[in-house]
Amino acid sequence: MRIATTIFLTDETITPVRLARELEQRGFHGLYLPEHTHIPVSRETPYPAGGELPAEYGRTLDPFVALAQAAAVTERLALGTGITLIAQHDPIDLAKQAATLDHLSGGRLTLGIGFGWNVEEAADHGVEWATRRSLGSDRLALMRALWADEPTAYEGRFASVRASHAYPKPVQGQRGPVNGPRTLIGGAAGPRLFAQIARDADGWLPIGGRGLTQALPKLRTEWEAAGRDPGHLQVVPYAVVPGPGKLAHYAELGIEEVVLHLPSAGETEVLRALDAYAAHL
Repeated sequence: MRIATTIFLTDETITPVRLARELEQRGFHGLYLPEHTHIPVSRETPYPAGGELPAEYGRTLDPFVALAQAAAVTERLALGTGITLIAQHDPIDLAKQAATLDHLSGGRLTLGIGFGWNVEEAADHGVEWATRRSLGSDRLALMRALWADEPTAYEGRFASVRASHAYPKPVQGQRGPVNGPRTLIGGAAGPRLFAQIARDADGWLPIGGRGLTQALPKLRTEWEAAGRDPGHLQVVPYAVVPGPGKLAHYAELGIEEVVLHLPSAGETEVLRALDAYAAHL
């Protein structure tokens, strides 16, 4: 099983360069970074995990800039967003960012995307909350038009782009209905999410990994109904704290990659966590 990591990197934590070097030297598979552009102070949306929102949510580094630093000092380390809030981005700009990072890293990018939980943050980006999923799907389709081998126009509900010259292209090519970087969609299990994964992605990025025994058969059924190859579905439990038997349980479910949660902290604490996680490599 491939063991990757995720962390809220901030202006107060270990740096992307130091962490990336330590991960590659120790044999970890990858580094996934979350995204929040800002956290409005006058926020009514409750923190999904309960209690007070941790301070690091309002201090996160831009994931594409931080991952570019990580790419520059490593050769094998996989790079991922976990997750990119796709509805909050201009899709033409995001397509360029993702393609550039994938190109410069030699095809190491996983684009983890999601639709967010913070209504106020999304509103500041002009996102109407009820349409955020449709908006995200529309933006992903536009990005894929720009990633196509030949100039391809796209006309969607929310945005459009003319047939264009748009380079560099992502390293990974067409696979079924999907092109561009490996794409995983985050979110809670359910028919709507699973239909979207089967239509638009390479797999699922479930936070915490709970309930997979019940959810995976439903996702696989939706995947196969969409005509996708059963062997190509990727499920990557995200922000997992490994406990006794947890990784073995994932392996029994056919899961080949897991992303372990690191503390949002300075070098000493993060490296201590890596030492503990190294037992699972």
